[in-house]
Amino acid sequence: MAKFTFNMPDVGEGVAEAEIVGWHVKPGDAISEDQHLVDVMTDKATIDIESPVSGKVLEVAGAEGDTISVGAMLLVIEVEGEADEGAHEEAPAPKSEIVEERIEVETSDASDADDALAADPDPEPLPAPTPAPEPRHEAKVLASPAVRQRARELGIDLGEVKPAEDGRIRHGDLDAFLAYNAGGGFAPAGRARADETIKVIGLRKRIAQNMAASKRHIPHFSYVEECDVTALEALRADLNAHRGSKPKLTMLPLLVSAICKTIPQFPMINARYDDEANVVTRHGSVHLGMATQTDNGLMVPVIRDAQAKNLWQIANEIQRLANAARDGSAMSDELSGSTLTITSLGPLGGVATTPVINRPEVAIIGPNRIIERPMFVPDGMGGERIEKRKLMNISISCDHRVVDGYDAASFVQELKKLLETPVLLLAD
Repeated sequence: MAKFTFNMPDVGEGVAEAEIVGWHVKPGDAISEDQHLVDVMTDKATIDIESPVSGKVLEVAGAEGDTISVGAMLLVIEVEGEADEGAHEEAPAPKSEIVEERIEVETSDASDADDALAADPDPEPLPAPTPAPEPRHEAKVLASPAVRQRARELGIDLGEVKPAEDGRIRHGDLDAFLAYNAGGGFAPAGRARADETIKVIGLRKRIAQNMAASKRHIPHFSYVEECDVTALEALRADLNAHRGSKPKLTMLPLLVSAICKTIPQFPMINARYDDEANVVTRHGSVHLGMATQTDNGLMVPVIRDAQAKNLWQIANEIQRLANAARDGSAMSDELSGSTLTITSLGPLGGVATTPVINRPEVAIIGPNRIIERPMFVPDGMGGERIEKRKLMNISISCDHRVVDGYDAASFVQELKKLLETPVLLLAD
C-alpha cells in the first residue's frame, strides 16, 4: 500500500484558487476512481472534483469555506501498489455548474400581483387556547440543572410545562409558561427557538462579497417615478389573446423593450466603469442582466443584444435563460458581460426599491408592484373624472461618479413616456 497525494487541479484559465463548498468524502472512506470527491467554487463556477484513483481517504485539505490554491494538496489517498509521496495525477475534466450571482427578477405575471398578496376572504377562525397539559412527574422531565433550579425558585411544577419539540424544557419554555398563566390563559405570541449558527460559504459568501464591494466603492443614489401602466396592461392582454403558439407575455419583456428604446438617448446609463483604470465604456449594444432567484442563490443571466430583439424574442430569451439559471445548465457566457441590470420582486415588489448596482455597471433598474388606485384623468371635455388606474413605480440606482441625477431622472421620464403610451413600443 502507498500514499497518493491528489493536488488541486487547474480548473480554468486564470484561476489561482478556489473555495471548498462541500465535501462528499471524509477520512476513512473507501473511494473508487471517478467518484465525486468535493465541490469547489471559483469566481465563475461551482466545480465537481472527481477522484483519479481508487483507494482509501487518509486526509483532506480544509473545511467548507476554506480557500485552496491550484496545485496545493487536496486529498491524500491510500492506494494499492507503489506511488511516490507527493505524486499528482491530472483529475478528470471537472463538471461545472455556473453560479455567478447578482440580484433578482420574478418572471411571473405582473398583473397577478394583487391576487398574490390578497388576504384570504374566508380566514380560518383562531384556535381556542390550548389548555395546560396534565401534570407529569418532574423526575421524567428532560431539563438542565439550571432550568430545574429556576423552576423551583419560581414554584413551577415542570410536569405542567410544555417542552420544546425535542422534549427538553428550556428557559424559553418557562417564560412561555409564566406568560400563559399571567395572561389569564392566553398563549404567548410565539415560542423561542434555539439559536442557529450558519457558516457563510459558497454562493452566499460571493453575494456578500460582491454586494459589500459595490456599496463600498460606488456612491449610490436612487430615483423613483410613478407610471400609469393601465394602457400597457391592456396592450399586454391584447397581445396575449392573439399570441398563438408564442409564449405568454409578462410585464418584463415590455419593460426590456422600453429600456432598449430609451437607452440610445442616455448612453451613460448603459455603461461599465473600470475604477482602477479610471475608464468608462459606454456600450452600443444592450446586454441586459436579468436578475433571477434560484435554489442556489441569486444569478444574473444576460439577454445578449436585447435591443435587436422583438417582444416575442425577448420573452423567449427570458424564459430560456431563467430556466437555464435555475436548473444549472446556463453557460459561463450566459452569466457574464451584462452592461445594465433589471431586478424585480414581481408581486412582492413593494412600493419602491433602492437596488444595489451590479458592479462594474453604473445603473440598475427596479420595476415595482402594480397597484390599482383612483386617479383624476381628463374627461375629454376639458374637465376631469375619477377613474381606477393601474400604477407602477420605476426605481433606478446609479453610480454618481458616472451618472448625474439629472441624467437619471431624464432617462426615467423618457421611459415613463413609452410605458404610458405603449403603442410607441411597437413602432420602428
